[in-house]
Amino acid sequence: MQVVTKYTPLLFVFFLLQILIAQDKGRQVFDDQTPLSIQMELSFKEVRKNTNDSTYIATKLAYQVDEGEWEVLEASIRKRGRSRLERCYFAPIKLKIKKKEAKGTLFQGKRKLKLVLPCQMTQDKNDNVIKEFLAYRMFEELSPYHFKTRLLNITLVEHRGNKEKTHHIKGFFIEDLEELEDRFNAKELKREVHPLQQENLCSFRNDLFQYMIGNTDFSIAYQHNVKLLFFPDKSVIPIPYDFDMSGLVNASYSFVSKPEGAQAPIKTVTDRWFRGFKRDEALCWKIRQEFLGKKEKIFTLFDSYKGYFDNENEFQEAKNFIQSFYLQIGNNATYKSEVLAKSRIK
Repeated sequence: MQVVTKYTPLLFVFFLLQILIAQDKGRQVFDDQTPLSIQMELSFKEVRKNTNDSTYIATKLAYQVDEGEWEVLEASIRKRGRSRLERCYFAPIKLKIKKKEAKGTLFQGKRKLKLVLPCQMTQDKNDNVIKEFLAYRMFEELSPYHFKTRLLNITLVEHRGNKEKTHHIKGFFIEDLEELEDRFNAKELKREVHPLQQENLCSFRNDLFQYMIGNTDFSIAYQHNVKLLFFPDKSVIPIPYDFDMSGLVNASYSFVSKPEGAQAPIKTVTDRWFRGFKRDEALCWKIRQEFLGKKEKIFTLFDSYKGYFDNENEFQEAKNFIQSFYLQIGNNATYKSEVLAKSRIK
């Protein structure tokens, strides 16, 4: 016989809340694309001087779990990168959280993270970060093989000797390479592999994406700002990163890169230069159609971040830059002359 009491609705609500709480605790840092608020303290001088690939310094990472509620984790940081480290005020950071510290938090299973900060103390510093973040998010729309990211609102207390300076800046987390390898059951391939020996669709997709954002600061042959993943089926797939020198970002410190000693036919990063290799034309037209098919999603993504820009003109210039790409590849003749005809043969 079934017994029904007046408390049954309350019990149902209680158990429902427990389920929702359990689900929320199971969420991880890249499961949500709402900007995450974090707080950190550090000394850039100490980071630059006293850290390297194996030496970290202790810090604390605070992140907002709810309005007015914060959690604090013990963490450690080190410097990373080369070019940004040399030219930027804000040192690029690698963040590490111990397994036992991360357990049961937003960072469970994500013990290592790259932290992208602005470069210079310029008026457009935050907008540059958002534009680079959008490059990652666009590639996520275009390719199943990508680094995950999460936009951040950062309160950073910088120690300068006996003084402190508080920065309110944008940034974003990038998935660590080890996590990427686990996600795809693949391993990083560190030796050089010619682009024509890589998986054809993914390699050309990367080339066209780099052209889309106006980036020349990469080499998939020499793994400059590109990681190569080796899959169980022996395919090699390039996954790009680091887009701050692109025409999309158009940072004040950017310049046209000359990878592999190539003579650049362009003068500014907002000019496009297709650097991909010549491939089967049917494949090239197929990838072009992929990009055209994602056009609406790309601009929906762009528009969803409009409110995060400090300067609306920065947003509009970036959007116009991507629109100019779609105007180019949307025209058969222009796609042939600017992409297919410019493909490299060596």
